[in-house]
Amino acid sequence: MRIWIFSGLAVLGLAAAMAPAFAQEAAQPKDAAQDWALHAQATFVTQGVFGFRSPYAGPNSLTPRQTKETFDTTLYVGVRPWAGAELWANPEVDQGFGLSNTLGAAGFPSAEAYKVGKSSPYVRLQRLFFRQTIDLDGEDQEVAAAANQLAGHQAADRLVLTVGKLGIGDVFDTNRFAHDPRGDFLNWSIVDAGSFDYAADAWGYSYGVAAEWYRGPWALRLGGFNLSKVPNGETLETDFRQYQLVGEIEHRHRIGGRQGAVRLTVFRNRGNFGRFDDAIALAGVTGAPADTGLVRRRTTRLGGDINIEQDVSDTVGVFARAGIVDGAIEPYDFTDIDRTVAVGGAIKGKGWGRADDSIGFAAVANAISRSHERYLDAGGIGVLVGDGKLPHPGAEMIAEAYYDWQPLRGINVTADYQFIAHPAYNRDRGPANVLALRLHGAF
Repeated sequence: MRIWIFSGLAVLGLAAAMAPAFAQEAAQPKDAAQDWALHAQATFVTQGVFGFRSPYAGPNSLTPRQTKETFDTTLYVGVRPWAGAELWANPEVDQGFGLSNTLGAAGFPSAEAYKVGKSSPYVRLQRLFFRQTIDLDGEDQEVAAAANQLAGHQAADRLVLTVGKLGIGDVFDTNRFAHDPRGDFLNWSIVDAGSFDYAADAWGYSYGVAAEWYRGPWALRLGGFNLSKVPNGETLETDFRQYQLVGEIEHRHRIGGRQGAVRLTVFRNRGNFGRFDDAIALAGVTGAPADTGLVRRRTTRLGGDINIEQDVSDTVGVFARAGIVDGAIEPYDFTDIDRTVAVGGAIKGKGWGRADDSIGFAAVANAISRSHERYLDAGGIGVLVGDGKLPHPGAEMIAEAYYDWQPLRGINVTADYQFIAHPAYNRDRGPANVLALRLHGAF
């Protein structure tokens, strides 16, 4: 109850602060360049799961019949030290827990829930980065003001360099319809490619550098980032001793006059990983549960995904993702998914007189390798999953639907439903029905 009260007051306070901010924004010319900006957001999610079949459970199992809440509020403070440059800091207050302390499903049902849950509010500096845009040629484009983006202009052909602490998803694997758990879908494996084992601490951020080259309808992105010191850890490397290299090529297009994009992302993780078969072999000798932490050595893990978005009409857009990663080696910083396919779409409410409302639908199938299945059956636990055994493995199948209602500008209330068949790849458990209510305010 205290979390409800704290969260509700914070969202209401943010809403009250929005009116003068919006008035000031409306008074400025649309093409005015900004030298500084201040934005904020607050998001509260309460999520519950009904009872489901659970004949046994392990240390990382989803527990039936529970309700949890998460809350975060973020400041986005930005300045322009010189032409084309931006410096941003994002201090954030976090509180709350995901279901089963963010465990029990590889496609976890709330991307607003971090791997570190706490009952009391705490402050972290989630992002601190510098971005330099170098105009090359092409059409002059207007840049709208947004969180972590100053209003101004840029050339269609340009170079962009970003350095500091940021989320890899800020630059790579973006999608207009499925990439923001504060505004669209909640499930981890829908807002990002589930197989994209991107470098991150337990909150989803890393230190590194990303370079982007835009030319005509094409974009090329390259990046290097620190992995955490140990898989799924809270502390990041700082010297690239364990690191990720990531590359992406994007093509933007129009089909029937409607805009769309295709992105191909590949990554290479280099660090201390364990192979599932090595952990199983050791467990056969010791009689203890399989544990990749006992067999880690310097290893490379490769993966990639394709990401598509496409407008179908003025009010309808669709998306799809598919990805694969080396399933013989343990995942490092994201979640326990070796193969994934997701499809979905969003519909704006203009057709029923609610232009700022939206409905979203998506489905995703996640799978793991045979050696990964054997590891979990031998008592191993992963980043998010581990029921103690896995005698009857199967693909984790998830469907999600939401209705996002905007009663006032900057205020959104979302009802979300998810159906999870075979949570943690276990045919003996589930299906799980998950309901959520999300309150979000931003300016």
